[in-house]
Amino acid sequence: MTLIATISPAAKQTPQTPPIRSEYECSLPVLEEIGAEQMLPLPLAQRLWRKAWQNTWLRKTSILILLALLWEAAARWKQNDLLFPTFLQTARAFVQGVASGELLGYAASSLIVLLEGYLIGIAAALLLSTLAISTRFGRDLLTTLTSMFNPLPAIALLPLALLWFGLGKGSLLFVLIHSVLWPLALNTFAGFQGVPETLRMAGRNYGLGRIRIVTQILIPAAMPSIISGLKIGWAFGWRTLIAAELVFGTTSGTGGLGWYIFQNRNELYTDKVFAGLAMVIMIGLLVDNLVFTTLEKTTLRRWGMQRI
Repeated sequence: MTLIATISPAAKQTPQTPPIRSEYECSLPVLEEIGAEQMLPLPLAQRLWRKAWQNTWLRKTSILILLALLWEAAARWKQNDLLFPTFLQTARAFVQGVASGELLGYAASSLIVLLEGYLIGIAAALLLSTLAISTRFGRDLLTTLTSMFNPLPAIALLPLALLWFGLGKGSLLFVLIHSVLWPLALNTFAGFQGVPETLRMAGRNYGLGRIRIVTQILIPAAMPSIISGLKIGWAFGWRTLIAAELVFGTTSGTGGLGWYIFQNRNELYTDKVFAGLAMVIMIGLLVDNLVFTTLEKTTLRRWGMQRI
């Protein structure tokens, strides 16, 4: 039996070609000729200004100078040295306090206590975060504790710390650890959770245990979140310490910058009060721009975790 294929007349027709659009020309507007005087390089002063303005330190210093000028103008308009001393009066009191060593001594006392509490808080936060990323019980423990204690202000625990540890370093360390521990633990755990699973699988393929995976893979990969937590913990701890020393100043004769501010406030040395506050601000600026910036350069940019 032979099959004969039939072709319909419509199939025999050749396909139609699409219509060809006619070509056309579009005349562009003629650009104006640039004169020879416009092709000259920028003046030297303008080039130096642009190059200098690209410096971060110069921009930040300009902001500080502007704030100082506004402070001086507002104080002169107020004309009340007891309530609001001028910037020059505060600078004079600051220089005198630094030259005599009094202000530096109080600042050193505060920084020593802060460093102890800060390091203990970092160790506790890393321990909790490592436990949380390794076991389900640790994850539940961290989330429960942070939900309970992170919203609780550290200064609110100061009366309880005074009952437990008395007047001294123990109470300060207690509130400092509380203020540093929870934000750092949350940021570190969030950074650990953001590490790709492929990196962990690569570590397990190389035979790394849980501790080595945390130290060699998770911590470098989560370093941006860890450094953010370190900054937050530093800020919380610094202001908590100053506030705690102010409270200690009402019942104790020793302390750091908080006690210095409290004592001069009682004696109505407002310029020294502002000098103490200026020292608190300057220490914060130095730590943020020197310590944490150096830490970012040696970790984040080294491992390619941040754009330069």
